[in-house]
Amino acid sequence: MKSSLIDPDTNLAHECYALVYAPSANRKRFPENCVTLKATEEEARAAADTAKKLIPAVVFGPSRSSEGFRLFYLVRWLDN
Repeated sequence: MKSSLIDPDTNLAHECYALVYAPSANRKRFPENCVTLKATEEEARAAADTAKKLIPAVVFGPSRSSEGFRLFYLVRWLDN
């Protein structure tokens, strides 16, 4: 999946740890306002709050959607 998202002419999008607001864990991409980047896996895990649907994850992005929004793509959830 990730290989189709990488633009070899830029290094703007990359994998990173994040806290993702995810009402449904079935989604594979998230708008920028649902993603809070974290410096480390430990920070992402520590900030998790299942009651508020804040789930630690590894994401890839940001990428521009065809509508002009900045999106992050789910690489994997960290809580599993």
